[in-house]
Amino acid sequence: MGAKAKNPVVGPSKPRLLGVLGPGLITGASDDDPSGIATYSQTGAQFGFGVTWTMLFSYPLMSVVQEISARIGRTTGSGIAGNMRKYYPNWLLQSVVVLLILANIINIGADLGAMGDALKLIIGGPALLYVVLFGTISVVLQIFLKYSRYVSVLKWLTLSLFAYFGTVLFVHVPWSEVAKGLFIPKLSLDASFWTAVVAIFGTTISPYLFFWQASQEVEDQKARPQRKPLKQAPEQAESAIERIRLDTYVGMAFSNIVALAIMITAGATLHANGTTDIQSTSQAAEALRPIAGVFAFAIFALGVIGTGLLAIPVLAGSAGYALGEARKWPVGLEREPLQAKAFYATIAIATLVGACLNFTPINPIKALYWSAVVNGVVAAPVMAVMMLMTARSDIMGDTTVPMWMRLIGWLATAVMGAAATVMVVQLFV
Repeated sequence: MGAKAKNPVVGPSKPRLLGVLGPGLITGASDDDPSGIATYSQTGAQFGFGVTWTMLFSYPLMSVVQEISARIGRTTGSGIAGNMRKYYPNWLLQSVVVLLILANIINIGADLGAMGDALKLIIGGPALLYVVLFGTISVVLQIFLKYSRYVSVLKWLTLSLFAYFGTVLFVHVPWSEVAKGLFIPKLSLDASFWTAVVAIFGTTISPYLFFWQASQEVEDQKARPQRKPLKQAPEQAESAIERIRLDTYVGMAFSNIVALAIMITAGATLHANGTTDIQSTSQAAEALRPIAGVFAFAIFALGVIGTGLLAIPVLAGSAGYALGEARKWPVGLEREPLQAKAFYATIAIATLVGACLNFTPINPIKALYWSAVVNGVVAAPVMAVMMLMTARSDIMGDTTVPMWMRLIGWLATAVMGAAATVMVVQLFV
């Protein structure tokens, strides 16, 4: 493959919406990674349509938090870790970065394993070989593909999520029951119910998404030299914020609608037929085959592969950005490999270690649980720091975030703090 272009030219003839959608769309789509699909499948199988209301509840929370992440990157010209390094204690930064990388590596391993299992279900053969293949493809694309082309690849991969709309078409759905579960929250005192709710929030609002979207806004400025940090060019603020908001809200809506489709599919098939314990995406796909037919099974399994190819670069990339910014390394996917060796090495090593987890006796389901615990522990303090950043004029200049967004952001922080508390308490019960 050829060397990367430092400043790829973006054609002016693109349709406006296609040009606007970018970091937010990719971030939202990557939220539905294979481990997330497993979570949504399990909750749908276990509770039917009883927890679908969480998708409506979480949408404004995750949208505002991700918009704030993007605005921090667009305003300051630095990612989340870069701003933490400049304005907050080093111990906080280093703790967050270490925990983020740990959780991302576990997630990468689980996602690669799910992708390997999915391809094995479709064509047979050795799942571990497919794990290595998918990991290699992901690393090669990130390191050697031009940034503009790489972003285009990620945008096209978001189409893989439409597979889960396809599965809904192959099953019988009682839409009146779906509407009831979606618009009338059903609560329970059962511990397993709240475990499921915590898992959903931990899946939809994850720290790696904050780091990725903020850093992609920084990348976007490097790829389009006419875009300056809003702190330096406040006259660009109105159009930039409009673009970020549209991009983010569409991306998060896409994410939650896909999650809802997976829950509905599992509720209408697995739960309705008495299958309530799904431990992985491959189990979900296998369970669909006799109930919903071979087409639903194949579409579901192919969706796992497509979403994994989208999510793994985001997981590895966010680890690279966080560590690189914390260490003051040259970072950025627009850089040529030799210009950012440590950054690209972090991406490659995180993916390699994640792949290697599939060759160990480590139980992937238990690993995912611990990843969710770590994400829950990391999310609340990172979100709190982000909320504090948004109110500081020395960080945000004249483009501080409005009060209504800060209030929703703090509500989301409180929800994630409560979720983390529930997870930690459950460890000792």
